[in-house]
Amino acid sequence: MNILMKSIRNFVSARDWGQFHSPKNLSMALTKECAELMEIFQWKTTDESESEKLSDVDMFRIKEEVGDIIIYLMMICDRLEIDPIQEGIKKIPNNARKYPISQSIGNSRK
Repeated sequence: MNILMKSIRNFVSARDWGQFHSPKNLSMALTKECAELMEIFQWKTTDESESEKLSDVDMFRIKEEVGDIIIYLMMICDRLEIDPIQEGIKKIPNNARKYPISQSIGNSRK
């Protein structure tokens, strides 16, 4: 992850874009990229959205959007001094308490 963040910082710095990268702006850009990922799946059935059913073109586009999403997420975390991996690790036990197995297994309702 440090290699990725260093690459992102270098890219942004070389273009003097940091001035535009407030957490607000970055979160809006992240949302846009998530929507672009969703657009690829928009008219596919659940079955058609599985990797073995996707075309090479769709997979290429998905990978591009995932790259954009991780970059924006990392930039938000960098600006706010958040370790995303640590936050993900901390979130799992909270989710386990919120969604106990006895009430959640095989149930998509939250």
